[in-house]
Amino acid sequence: MKKLILSAIAATLVASPMAIAAADAAPVQRERTVTTVKERPNGRTVVTQRTTVRNNGVRNNGVRNNNYNWRAGQRFDRRRATNYRVVRDYRTYRLAAPGRGQYWARSGNDAILVRDNGTVVRVIQRSFR
Repeated sequence: MKKLILSAIAATLVASPMAIAAADAAPVQRERTVTTVKERPNGRTVVTQRTTVRNNGVRNNGVRNNNYNWRAGQRFDRRRATNYRVVRDYRTYRLAAPGRGQYWARSGNDAILVRDNGTVVRVIQRSFR
């Protein structure tokens, strides 16, 4: 009886991390199907079915999508910036000279003018190719 109980406990200890790893590896997707029925004045009925799939910011290869839409007045956090770099040669990218206490930063293809206290002043989207 002891052997049976010990083997059952050992099996659950071995199987539980594998089940958790399998659940983490699969991206979470939510499907939503919307069916619209419209009746036309000529007597026809049109049925439209649309399915949208959301995958919670996970790309097909399992890497999280970190694109962030920056807005003026937000707090700039470089951990949320994709391909973060401080832009020192702003003239090369046709950016205006930053004011005192400001600097240009790159997040993905966007140029962001940031104050020293971390507030976003201006965002120029798709300024880097």
